[in-house]
Amino acid sequence: MTTTTITNNADRSRYEMLDAGVVIGKAAYLDDVAADQVSGQRIFYHTVIDEAYGGRGLAGQLAARALDETVAAGLLIVPVCPFIKKYLGKHPGYAANVVAPTPAHLEFVRASLSRRVPR
Repeated sequence: MTTTTITNNADRSRYEMLDAGVVIGKAAYLDDVAADQVSGQRIFYHTVIDEAYGGRGLAGQLAARALDETVAAGLLIVPVCPFIKKYLGKHPGYAANVVAPTPAHLEFVRASLSRRVPR
């Protein structure tokens, strides 16, 4: 494995981990910035690392970068994704920036994903 890089691919609403330019992992999100919210929210709904790269702690690296950049951008974290939820449980330093998912968040994700055109 060469050196991996992590980037926010905002056009695809996901953080990507790349190895030699090939996407090997992603943390997908949706930004929910309603006018009545004090702060916008970033809803993380799916995180995955290619099976061939499993067991190396790469998902944790991807999560840390995605969450750090989310907090730095002034957005609150909504952990719908089981991996992100588990990661946050092990890293309580993010607690002040986390909003528990509600049925409205889940509906927002469902509705947003149903409108997407496959790429």
